[in-house]
Amino acid sequence: MNTAINNRHNRVRQSSGDRVFDFVVTLIGVLIMLIVLIPLIFVLSASFSDPDLVLRGKVLLIPKGITFRAYTLVFENRDIWIGYRNTVFYTVAGTAINILLTIMAAYPLSRKEMTGRRFFTLVVLFTMYFNGGLIPTYLLVRNLGMYNTAWAILIPSAISTYNLIVAKSFFEQSIPQELYESARLDGCGSLRTLISIVLPLSKAILAVLVLYYGVAHWNAYFNSLIYLRDTSKHPLQVVLRNILLLGQTEQMGSNDVGMGEKIKMVEAIKYSVIVVSSVPILLLYPLAQRYFVSGVMIGAVKG
Repeated sequence: MNTAINNRHNRVRQSSGDRVFDFVVTLIGVLIMLIVLIPLIFVLSASFSDPDLVLRGKVLLIPKGITFRAYTLVFENRDIWIGYRNTVFYTVAGTAINILLTIMAAYPLSRKEMTGRRFFTLVVLFTMYFNGGLIPTYLLVRNLGMYNTAWAILIPSAISTYNLIVAKSFFEQSIPQELYESARLDGCGSLRTLISIVLPLSKAILAVLVLYYGVAHWNAYFNSLIYLRDTSKHPLQVVLRNILLLGQTEQMGSNDVGMGEKIKMVEAIKYSVIVVSSVPILLLYPLAQRYFVSGVMIGAVKG
């Protein structure tokens, strides 16, 4: 009787601890969500608000003096549309190259029968910690004839070592060895096994890689500043940098206004271009969310 009572108290005590744990985790999650969400709401509200009210700190989370003038100026700017076109091209083409080369490298490194697998894995890991640096990379890009071309954006970042290791771990741990043996008995070569068996079972990790690479390409601007001379080849992020940091309101048709009005226009444009540049990549997350968590967790289990 006493044992049953003690077991009951233990269950109650454990249940109370679980509730406290769940509350703490939920509270931390809500705080993190607010930390991320509040700045996004402020930027969105400020982009639709009167820039004078924004400058005076009157706008917090609710738009005031709603106006679409900033978005009108942004969408009338030809450079932004050219930047959009270039960024979409760099993102799509770059991600396709990234996925192709990452899979081609990760799959053989995950196969135990590959000769020298450990050596090549160590070589790949070495590049995570040591690289040639900016100047040798610049000289290499220039000597290969890629300077001021799209290849200077696509090739130097063709493979991320971290993503390669994640994909390799996924192939090692998530694809049963029996499937490889069955494919071999059916006469499948390595390429046929990869295309017909491995890739259809790797949707989770492929979604994660597409998201990682896609976001990196969409937000990239440093390589463009270094390797691209023509402004017609600049991605959206460089165009926005020129607008935000250099205050190029002359490109927005503001030559005939005073300095005070220019400051207000820059303030209005600043938030609208952030929204315009962020919305497309934010739309990618819901599409990849189905596979994102499982892909990250499976690929993150002991490399």
